[in-house]
Amino acid sequence: EDKAINNKQATLSGGSVMLVRPLLFSSAAIAGRSLPLTAAMSMSSTTSGDQQCGGKSAVVFLHGLGDSPAGWSSLEHQLPSLKPSLGEDVHYVFPPAPTIGITINGGYEMPGWFDLFDWPIGISAKDDKTGKNKAAQQIEEAVEKLEKDMGIPPNRVVVGGFSQGGAVALLTAYHRRKEGKVPFAGCVCLSGWLTMKDDLEITDEVIKSTPLFWGHGQADDKVLYEQQPHGVQILRELGVDVSDAAYPMGHSSHPKEIEAMAEFLERVLKKDS
Repeated sequence: EDKAINNKQATLSGGSVMLVRPLLFSSAAIAGRSLPLTAAMSMSSTTSGDQQCGGKSAVVFLHGLGDSPAGWSSLEHQLPSLKPSLGEDVHYVFPPAPTIGITINGGYEMPGWFDLFDWPIGISAKDDKTGKNKAAQQIEEAVEKLEKDMGIPPNRVVVGGFSQGGAVALLTAYHRRKEGKVPFAGCVCLSGWLTMKDDLEITDEVIKSTPLFWGHGQADDKVLYEQQPHGVQILRELGVDVSDAAYPMGHSSHPKEIEAMAEFLERVLKKDS
């Protein structure tokens, strides 16, 4: 079970820190099963440098705050079990977030894509623009490496993530794919949120080429459920093809959500194959 940690010692990457607030994203919730941080950190991770594959397409998936690539690496096996076409011809990349200080946890360091200033995370949450752009740049470099090392172009890549990872995926897929950059095949946001809304401009080519699947928990008390309809409305008004679904859960994942994600991935990765 996922447990909040409040004013207790938590072991992160081999060290101990004192958290002044609960560690709120410390478990990877896959298909309705939560993996405690200690378990997730002990599992082996899969990243773009860990295996070679002659895949024709790729899925780059980002974990949440306090987690590691291992927390979501089971998608590499779970998705092909639902849709066989997501197997040997698809290369999976699970990038690791850097270790940074998190303001809502008193500045203590943990794996995170960017800083957080508000809790819970509602539609008025403050943006760490520098941190978010740096995180998006890391994902862009991972995509460039896929093309250089494996010959997989961006239009055969889906970027996605959970929670903080979902926020970075949206930023990478829509805000930062400017004129001259090849759009991604698709984007997946699980329990994430649309950031830097005031700066959002999406090119016509990205609108036409990069559909989105967004799943969210109706009882999410961390990244509030209001984030989904708010973000979806903004993106749809700009012309993005959005498939959204809500599930009876909190800040977690649901078997039906993973099934819907698999169906979405199969659709967007097969369209140009």
